[in-house]
Amino acid sequence: MKRTFTNVWSQQLRNRRTVDVYLPASYSGSRHRYPVVYISDGQNLSDPETAFAGTWELERGLARLADRGIEAIVVGVHNTPARLAEYSPFPDLRHGGGEADAYLAFLADTLKPRVDRLFRTRPERESTSILGSSMGGLASVYAYFRYPRAFGNAGVMSPSIWFGQGRVIDFIREARTPRGRIYLDVGTNEGAGTLRDARRLGRLLVRKGFRRHRVVKFPGSRRAAERPTLKYLEQPGGRHAESNWAERLPGALEFLLR
Repeated sequence: MKRTFTNVWSQQLRNRRTVDVYLPASYSGSRHRYPVVYISDGQNLSDPETAFAGTWELERGLARLADRGIEAIVVGVHNTPARLAEYSPFPDLRHGGGEADAYLAFLADTLKPRVDRLFRTRPERESTSILGSSMGGLASVYAYFRYPRAFGNAGVMSPSIWFGQGRVIDFIREARTPRGRIYLDVGTNEGAGTLRDARRLGRLLVRKGFRRHRVVKFPGSRRAAERPTLKYLEQPGGRHAESNWAERLPGALEFLLR
């Protein structure tokens, strides 16, 4: 079930946009509260009429996850003509931008309280994720470290690390490491620079303490297995395209919501 809100006002950005809220199939027949995933470029999630170049087939992916007992509220935040500026933490010498703080303040301080008020969410940061691809992926990994009070998990798909001369890497290197999970992926056919940057980011996250593998519990040990906090995926032959993000989305959501 999808609820659409049009002309949602952002005081931080002084503009309006459409927001789609996807509710789990079990929502109307229960009193449960659900984790929430905020996804940038929300117009691409399910509607071919609004999608840029094909959809992410979100509703099909959510149905597959529900069959495995994984349900969430998904908030698709449509972009605006100022997309590059809003999704970029730092200005780029060629493209300008650098307004991600205002965009993320809109999500954290305006949109999230509204969603939490209108729907049965689990509002704590541990149950709140942010996800995006390309420039949206850049905004998501920045949000995780810049706004840890709001976002406890991040889905980072094919991030445009290059934007702003890669300054986000320096920012993450110096930032405090919040508790939570990060999903990071890239396609091997997205270009040498994009692949190199994703690998560089993955290595940095490991150095900052994210765990890619479970700790094995040896017989007789009282130490419980630790949950992985980083999933890194390279899709063989994957391109920088909506169809590839659609293929990878269910796995990203499963990791963030488990």
